Amino acid sequence: MKRLLVYLSAYKKESILAPLFKMLEAGFELLVPLVMADIIDVGVAGRDQGYVLLMGAVLLLLGIVGLVSSVTAQYFAAKAATGFGRRLRQDLFVHINAFSYTEIDRIGTPTLLTRLTSDVNLVQNGVNMVLRLFLRSPFIVFGSMIMAFTVDGKAALIFVAVIPLLSVVVFGIMLITMPYYSKAQKQLDGILRRVRENLTGVRVIRAFNRQQDEIAEFTECAKDLRHTQSFVGKISALLNPLTCVLINLGLVAVLWIGGDQVNTGRLQQGEVVALVNYMSQILVELVKLANLIILLTRSLACAKRIAAVLETEPSMTEGNGKFSGGSRAPRVIMEDVSFTYAGAGDAALEHISFRAGRGETVGVIGGTGSGKTTLVNLIARFYDATEGGVLIDGMDVKRYPFARLREKIGVVPQKAVLFSGTIRENMQWGKPDATDEEIGAALAVAQAKEIVEGKEDGLDTRILQGGRNLSGGQRQRLTIARALVKKPEILILDDSASALDFATDARLRRALRDLEWDTTVFLVSQRISTVQNADRILVMDDGRLVGDGTHEELYETCQVYREICLSQMDQKEVSAS
Repeated sequence: MKRLLVYLSAYKKESILAPLFKMLEAGFELLVPLVMADIIDVGVAGRDQGYVLLMGAVLLLLGIVGLVSSVTAQYFAAKAATGFGRRLRQDLFVHINAFSYTEIDRIGTPTLLTRLTSDVNLVQNGVNMVLRLFLRSPFIVFGSMIMAFTVDGKAALIFVAVIPLLSVVVFGIMLITMPYYSKAQKQLDGILRRVRENLTGVRVIRAFNRQQDEIAEFTECAKDLRHTQSFVGKISALLNPLTCVLINLGLVAVLWIGGDQVNTGRLQQGEVVALVNYMSQILVELVKLANLIILLTRSLACAKRIAAVLETEPSMTEGNGKFSGGSRAPRVIMEDVSFTYAGAGDAALEHISFRAGRGETVGVIGGTGSGKTTLVNLIARFYDATEGGVLIDGMDVKRYPFARLREKIGVVPQKAVLFSGTIRENMQWGKPDATDEEIGAALAVAQAKEIVEGKEDGLDTRILQGGRNLSGGQRQRLTIARALVKKPEILILDDSASALDFATDARLRRALRDLEWDTTVFLVSQRISTVQNADRILVMDDGRLVGDGTHEELYETCQVYREICLSQMDQKEVSAS
């Protein structure tokens, strides 16, 4: 929690004033039993109606001042807590966006979503309640004990005996429940992960008729969470009855001793009522404190989880190299590059070396899992090479500032991702000031102009979240156009035309070869037809580069490439191509 307290630094005044006003309210509340005692012992006993009305007015004044103090304290506490939550959520979001793919893969998307939403909300609620009650409740408890001594020392000893017993119960239950709240949050992460997988893969689940299996697995996860929450709930539920039992025993003792004192004339009836009121105040405040501790226990568990994310340093550091321009080095160079995913035993890439010139179209082909996507991810520096170096325009990608590197590279990933908004807004992601003419030119190259022209609102057509109102091919063409708008020096198409028919794919490749600016294109595909006319083709097999050359050269010299060709075309088609 200490790691997160820095987010309250901007609300020091509110963090001080909120508990101060709460303690002011508590101070007035502690005076109420004494006023009531005077009303009974002086006003009622003496049949002094004027005195009763006067003390009644004092009680009313104490109530009004207490209410104002409480509302003021709540205002400052809410302001500090919501400000704390806003700053924490913002910094956490910024920090997560600084993660490389390595950290995101390791921590997991569902876990990060939980940290940003429910965990931050719980911590924010914890801060709010701490500012309101953390000082007030103990102040009332010990203040009631002290005030009881001002009434009668012998009866006040009951308070001295009861309060430690109550503290043992409250803090003992807190120590027992804290680990289980952490366990419950981890189980909630698992449920969120399973829900996310089911929602994103619902079509596959239904296609394989796996609904009942998924329901059974989800039910099992939910049962585990229910069992944990039920157990911790049962333990936490002991707080109220145990504290009530102890307090009521204390009340019985107060009435017993107080009644005896009244009979002997050492105490008056109003003073006994005051002692009972003080014991009742302790009961109410300890119930509040118990509930606060339960919330605080959950908040601390969430705070540790949030702090763990904030303490996770991105594995990539931004470069600060200066690129002067005018370099005639090859556009992309890989020098003996190897890469291993975090936590993986085997290398995904081993000893990859090649050079891609300016304006070249480079095809990347290979079987599933051969390392094609990993290869191009290293060019865009989504991951850092474990060994070797990746150079763009003669400078190591690690020396580039991220913004400069992303300006040079346009990436179209395997999964076409569009964001809710208009087509124009999506097209302007790479270039916010792109004109309609520039967008139109990119759409034409990507064979997506007909999509826009077929819509009544044109570029102002709304796209639903994830592009749900578009077909797979339409989404792919629009994502290609989005990458082309900024006219990148390197364009990476990672199997991004898989949903296109062969004719549209062919027109797209011809348009890419005729681009008006000098760009190096990487075409990642499993289709021979997509890469066969590339200036050079890289053939991947089990993380190794087993072929580098033109279609004709590779068909004669590379066994893997020949097998891929023959699996997709017959001998005559290969010879004709």
